[in-house]
Amino acid sequence: MSSIQKPVVYGLSAIVILGTAYSVLCETYLDTSNPLLTHLPHPLSHTHYFASKKNFLNVYFIKKAWGWTSAIFLFSWLTSPQQRQQQSQNHATTRLQRFATWLLLTGVWITFTSWFFGPAILERVVAASGGECILPGPDNMQLVVPNEYCYTRSTISAASHPHLFQEYLTVNGGNFAVDVALKGVPRLRRGHDVSGHLFLLTMSILLLTNQLQASFKAGQRYWSQLHQVSVLANALLIAIWLFASATTSVYFHSPFEKFTGFALGLAAYGLIQIPVALLLPAQPVDLGKGKAQ
Repeated sequence: MSSIQKPVVYGLSAIVILGTAYSVLCETYLDTSNPLLTHLPHPLSHTHYFASKKNFLNVYFIKKAWGWTSAIFLFSWLTSPQQRQQQSQNHATTRLQRFATWLLLTGVWITFTSWFFGPAILERVVAASGGECILPGPDNMQLVVPNEYCYTRSTISAASHPHLFQEYLTVNGGNFAVDVALKGVPRLRRGHDVSGHLFLLTMSILLLTNQLQASFKAGQRYWSQLHQVSVLANALLIAIWLFASATTSVYFHSPFEKFTGFALGLAAYGLIQIPVALLLPAQPVDLGKGKAQ
């Protein structure tokens, strides 16, 4: 872990721990696994701006976290100066290693949140831990449907999928007004919903701090004007992601779901370093040659 990564990771750990503790003590978090609550606005959304899922940070940044991270990382990576030889940097991260890290983490992001030979890994975790595919309805009614409808994010209704609603219609006497309300995209609930936000934010912060470390290692006098801008953008995005981690820790997910999201992000980044180091080992510096120069 680089000299820049260490304090940032310590700070992120403190944010998650203290934010989670605050959410428990002050009862500010929303249990996103509870099907009776998760489709409703956060109880504090009218008094706490960042408790609303419609807040600016969530809509324009957190929901597009890996896109923002990739754009700023590539901007900084493409404009970064060539790394100079340094005598004590046998383990230094090379330009190609940083790109390989981003590439592999992008694969991790896809497999955990979008697709893994079918459902994403995080969806499989929810299902394996007792999750059910649920469409919320009026009067706390919950329609449980096969998980495939959640995996494909299909819109269902009494008109388009009458066989799914048969039991409900029989119990409720086929109330047409209620039938019309029963339309939407079901979601996996009740299982262990790992905090995808903390998972992605943790990986993003580690990737960006690694690139920031490389920029300072190269020496500021070698920075082009474009790279100066990229370094500022990198540092600003790290600050935004730290703040976003705080809002997630305070307002969303159960404590254990936040912990597993954070731990999974750390583990994913750490494990990625193994194949990167094996396939692209850092070249040792010739100390005798460095002294001769």
